[in-house]
Amino acid sequence: MISKAKLKYIHSLKSKKGRVAQGTFIAEGPKVVGDLLSTFQPTMMFATPHWLQDIHNQESLTHLQQMGVQIETVTNDELTKISCQQHPQDVLCVFEMRKSHLAFDPSRQLILALDDIQDPGNLGTIVRIADWFAIPTILCSENTADIYNPKVVQATMGSLARVNVVYLDLENYIRQHASEFPVYGTLLDGKDIYQENLGGHGLIVMGNEGNGISAAIRTFVNKPLYIPNFAKSANRAESLNVAIATAITCSEFRRRE
Repeated sequence: MISKAKLKYIHSLKSKKGRVAQGTFIAEGPKVVGDLLSTFQPTMMFATPHWLQDIHNQESLTHLQQMGVQIETVTNDELTKISCQQHPQDVLCVFEMRKSHLAFDPSRQLILALDDIQDPGNLGTIVRIADWFAIPTILCSENTADIYNPKVVQATMGSLARVNVVYLDLENYIRQHASEFPVYGTLLDGKDIYQENLGGHGLIVMGNEGNGISAAIRTFVNKPLYIPNFAKSANRAESLNVAIATAITCSEFRRRE
């Protein structure tokens, strides 16, 4: 049975305040937990007998035991009490937050920059997109959703293990470095992405779901891009979801290489 102290601790990690205070976060499900075990430091694990007895998990379990990680066997009902999901998936693990790597260089590689992305699902999906298109680093404005929000972690489907996410004063960073590399951004008055010359390095800025790229950052976008609408009717979608737009943009950059 999970102790009251552990229940209280796990529930505290469902808020940003609690995560920051503890320096830890929650991940759930065999896929997400399995991927994060490769790069994040676990502190405790709660798993059903089904997961613990699975032959594919034995190597990980041995490694965790050698590290002294607390592993607690729980029932499905107990897992439901601590889970953030409607349908828990056999295992929940608490990991230490890791320090972001500051060794990134948009003058040599493609980097994504997120300007106040608010929806956890969008942020998690964008991390997954970055992983798919081999974009190693995502720069996030300070008002972008928390990467360690359980909904974000879940939406990354384990890609958080392979993508470096850095929070910083995005406007100030771009202001200081805009002359050093191309700054791309999706704007309504941008140039057709399918016709424009695209390079293999630079910063790709994606804007807020409702407001797009902020006016302050827009002034530094020196390579504005536009994803054309192919609908024939005037009655058509006004815009694309930011995660979908990110996928299209990243795909077009990689296709040109």
